[in-house]
Parts: sequence; C-alpha cells; structure tokens
Amino acid sequence: MGVRREGREAAVQFLYQRDLNPNSELADLAVFYKMRGLSPAARRFSDVLVPGVLSTQDAIDALIKEHAENYELHRISAVDRNILRLAIYEMLHCPDVPPVVSINEAIEIAKKYSTDESGRFVNGVLDRIRTKLPRPARTAAKAPSNVE
Repeated sequence: MGVRREGREAAVQFLYQRDLNPNSELADLAVFYKMRGLSPAARRFSDVLVPGVLSTQDAIDALIKEHAENYELHRISAVDRNILRLAIYEMLHCPDVPPVVSINEAIEIAKKYSTDESGRFVNGVLDRIRTKLPRPARTAAKAPSNVE
C-alpha cells in the first residue's frame, strides 16, 4: 500500500472514531497512530489531513448536504460521511493532489471499509462537487515558485 493511501485510511479511521465519540481530543491522534502502527511518512500525511478536515468540517458538511441528493447528513453512514469529508478537504485544500486522485482514493477506501454501494455513492457526491471546482480535475495546481 502506498504511503498516501495508508495516511488517508488512517485519517478516515480516526475521523470515524471521533465522529462516534465527539468528546475525543485531537491529542488522541498520537495514541491512535501508535496503536495502528502507522509509518512515519503516512503519519506526516495524515497529520495534515485530520486537523484540516476538523477545522473545515462545517463547510465540508454543508457541501455534502448540498450535493448528496435526497440524503440528510446524519443518515449517511459514518464511514461514508468521513470518507467524503476527507476527499472534499483534499479537493479544496490540497492543491498538490489532483481532484480525480482524491475521488479515486475515496472510492477505493469506501469499497474496502464500507458497503458494495458506497463506492458509487461516494463517487456521485464527489463528482458533483468536482464539477464546480475552479481548477482542473486531472492535474495538480502548480506550486508557487520561491524567488528570493
């Protein structure tokens, strides 16, 4: 498994845990990593994703509500809800990751950890959001050049 996939899966698992136990703290993340045995590289990636999702969760949840036709947020399974949160965060706030990569990763994680229908559901919601992004779907945004 690739480092980023490992980091994404760990992030989804922690977000799921936190979703079911809202009183847990972000400090519990270190304990979670230790228990899970996450590689240092995957941990660095997950350390960007988890706080990012948590700090933008209200806006992300609003996008899910808007684009998950005929689904209320609380009726979406906790696994799918957190997979969507993670992928949407990446699509909006990780310019080095092309949106289609975030979508494909989310679909694969949904197939692994959720139901047979989850991959299609996650794809549908994320694709609706992707069409409204102000950047190309298949390329990463160019990193700003550091001119000194």
